[in-house]
Amino acid sequence: MSIQSPEELAALQAIGAIVRHTLDALEAAVRPGISTAALDRLALDVASRHGARSAPQREYGFPGTVLLSVNDEIVHGVPGARVLEDGDLISLDVTLEKDGFVADAARTVVVGEGHHEARALADAAEAAFVASLAVARAGQKVNEIGRIVDAEVRRRGFSVVPDLCGHGVGRKIHEAPSVPNYCVRSQRDVLTDGLVITIEPIICAGSPKFRTDRDGWTIRTRDGRWAAHHEHTLVITTGAPLLLTA
Repeated sequence: MSIQSPEELAALQAIGAIVRHTLDALEAAVRPGISTAALDRLALDVASRHGARSAPQREYGFPGTVLLSVNDEIVHGVPGARVLEDGDLISLDVTLEKDGFVADAARTVVVGEGHHEARALADAAEAAFVASLAVARAGQKVNEIGRIVDAEVRRRGFSVVPDLCGHGVGRKIHEAPSVPNYCVRSQRDVLTDGLVITIEPIICAGSPKFRTDRDGWTIRTRDGRWAAHHEHTLVITTGAPLLLTA
């Protein structure tokens, strides 16, 4: 969507803050021995107390409140009986709706001590997001975001998953334009003042090829290497973007 009024901006800021609070609560609860189902119940409790609902559940029938992807699971991991172990890597992906407005954010967290590659992978996803903000402003081509993300991820020795990308957001989870994590030279979209999008580097340690589990939701790497995801919802302006979920 493109923001048309101060009231729309205020509504998006409100749901963005709830997404952030939910992510903070999840990250604080991540530890060895906790199940992804318990994390999902926590997310439901936080969201409900703030009057928000799971957007993936409402729009697509996702069997949980939030998407929790562990280790080689890239995105769309379904909460369940799985218990986190020391050294695991978990991506916390929270998309909530309130009063008809949607915000979406994700972060990847190392469980316990972890190991060097896990931390480096999570750091690379976040660094690629931060680097992309330099070109996330009105008048720039959308594909400049992907160019920056891909270059930063490659510089750190990892790869983006080209079929998974950011998007417009605001009234629904997925709106125009698509925001790929690599430079699609044929893409002509230009960022405009007030446009609401997500930027979300989705990266992996090995091959970007993936497969979907029998549950129909969980997407994981084919080679078993680990993945990371960092995302925020933001509003494009003529200067620095306004981050709604940070």
